[in-house]
Amino acid sequence: MTAPRRRSGDGPPTGSPVEELKTSGLKATLPRLKVLEVFQRTDRRHLAAEDVYKVLLAEGSDIGLATVYRVLMQFTQAGLLTRQHFESGRAVFELNEGRHHDHMVCLHCGRVQEFFDAAIEQRQRELAEQHGFELHDHALAMYGLCSDPACRGGGAGGTA
Repeated sequence: MTAPRRRSGDGPPTGSPVEELKTSGLKATLPRLKVLEVFQRTDRRHLAAEDVYKVLLAEGSDIGLATVYRVLMQFTQAGLLTRQHFESGRAVFELNEGRHHDHMVCLHCGRVQEFFDAAIEQRQRELAEQHGFELHDHALAMYGLCSDPACRGGGAGGTA
């Protein structure tokens, strides 16, 4: 199950971090602003709490890991972030941009690739109906090995 849709409506973030927080019903505190900015700036779409914490430490921020966890949970409840649990056993978070997508996860390096396929979506609705379910939401994660030569070469990696 995914987090509720953003209160500000579907689509990518449209305003400043302060506006995003206010639209979601959260006060714009320094820790919240810093954590949101990490997600808005990064090239990596899926971050664990520890990843966010490391970025903040590298920037010289004085925000503890417990605060990062608390802010991530608040953002998830407010619909700013979605939380996923992949095979790695760690929760990873991504900005909730209001568009449904599924995931492919590399079992070796942890890379996560997002995708959307209309035929898969249609087949899932058909299956739910065939089995007497009214589908409200779903999450699909496919696991395999990515094609990155660095990954195949045995290099250690984390969640992307």
